[in-house]
Amino acid sequence: MKKRWWIIPAAFAVLLVAAGIALYNWDYEPAVANIAALDSIPSLPADAAAAHAELKRAKKTLVKLTPAGRYIVIDTHANYLYLRTPDSTLFKGTCSTGSGGELVDSASGRRWTFRTPHGVFKVDSKLVEPWWRKPDWAFVEEGEKPPKDASERLDPNMLGEYALGFGGGYFIHGTLYERLLGINVTHGCVRLGGEGLKWVYDRVPVGTPVYVF
Repeated sequence: MKKRWWIIPAAFAVLLVAAGIALYNWDYEPAVANIAALDSIPSLPADAAAAHAELKRAKKTLVKLTPAGRYIVIDTHANYLYLRTPDSTLFKGTCSTGSGGELVDSASGRRWTFRTPHGVFKVDSKLVEPWWRKPDWAFVEEGEKPPKDASERLDPNMLGEYALGFGGGYFIHGTLYERLLGINVTHGCVRLGGEGLKWVYDRVPVGTPVYVF
């Protein structure tokens, strides 16, 4: 009887399609976003036994990519923030993310690009009534010279009432400019309306995965 060698490659293709469905769920709302890990899966070998072993490893990789509990997803293209579990959406809110704009300091030549980083992160801090320590670019943008006195950099109002840090100095925080939610206008952080931010803040512990794409 002729062996059907096409079965193994076909099964592998089905697995990758299933992975794509997992990424966006049935209602096309994003679930997991670590697509880079899928790129590391090698092509199936010709040998049937080796192919079965590779397929088994691929399944384990997909399981590891799926968060077990609550997680945050940030869509920087449509400007939506989701709080999800593996099988449901607990929250969907309009946010604002990085503008992608660039700022150059004519005096020093320093350059900044304002993008929200893409990738897999974790909530690493939770702050109530956070103060913003204005970086140099905030003064350059306003046509001012960065101050030497650190106290002149502190702003108690800009970040709203709550902030969730997810690494690298980036935060999910409130905003004074809720009318701009849904537009890519930030310097890299993620802005969320006050009511939605409080709801998410109360339900997200430190360590919660954050997927940004």
